Amino acid sequence: MQNLSNPIFLNAIKAFSPLKLRLGGSLQDKLIYETGDPGQSCRPFVKNDSEIFNFTQGCLPIKRWDQLNEFFHKTGAIVIFGLNALNGRVQMRDGSLGGPWNYTNAESLIRYSVDKGYNTSGWELGNELSGTGIGYRIRAARYAADVISLKSLVDQIYQGNVVKPLVLAPGAHYFDKRWFSKLINNTKASSSLDVLTLHLYNLGPSNDSHLVDKILDPSYLDKEALVFSNLSALVKNSGTSVTAWIGEAGGAYNSGRRFVSDSFVDSFCDFPISNTSAIQQCRKADEGRVPPDTNGWGLAQSNYAAEWQNLGFGVYKN
Repeated sequence: MQNLSNPIFLNAIKAFSPLKLRLGGSLQDKLIYETGDPGQSCRPFVKNDSEIFNFTQGCLPIKRWDQLNEFFHKTGAIVIFGLNALNGRVQMRDGSLGGPWNYTNAESLIRYSVDKGYNTSGWELGNELSGTGIGYRIRAARYAADVISLKSLVDQIYQGNVVKPLVLAPGAHYFDKRWFSKLINNTKASSSLDVLTLHLYNLGPSNDSHLVDKILDPSYLDKEALVFSNLSALVKNSGTSVTAWIGEAGGAYNSGRRFVSDSFVDSFCDFPISNTSAIQQCRKADEGRVPPDTNGWGLAQSNYAAEWQNLGFGVYKN
């Protein structure tokens, strides 16, 4: 989102309106937010290979947050913002991070957003910190307590609002049934958690030289459908109103693989992971069993062609 005035970018968001945009990812737990305090320095991320994720801590300037929200308003985007869940943590003997989440900085951003009238649809706590974690990990009971804190904060700040933002967590990198069950059970009494978020990268790591073989193997693509199915079953049987979302998805993680992720063959997996039933659609498309008059590959072709034309690109027709 470097150039928010790019007409192609603007039209892309508008064309798929109402489109949910999740702002977050690997570096969200190393991001602090400018508060307007003269004593606070607000410096950008700096590349440093000795740091986890190869970047130092960064800061989101208030001016940039204003620009982003102007862009969201202009395009009609629905925004989910990923909050830094690592503030206040201490290292535990088992290698996990403990200590209550220090939400002071996050509270400042949320209050500022409400005061400015910014419409944030959801606040998500942390990124890939569940289970074994990626870089860092937090135990389920501790995470649940922090989700409860976030929910309390949202209820307090948005008091009087007819519609309040959703509270989402944990942006997990894989489905750990035991960890997820604890999170649900520990937030159940307070109804603090609205959405469970899971990340799906059905092709695995980008350094795998067999990615194309995986993309063209329907049985392999079915595996990720089973993962989300298991999560959905857990949520359904939880006795809560919690729902499950795919919060982040792609083919191969770590930015994909050159000449695969940027080629036509990857589209056989990019279409499917856009909704909960999509892996099955990908499988059917691979097997050539989706006729052009169904909500499958044929419809996707025509819809996407129309959208590309709306964005200003020529679309070849035979």
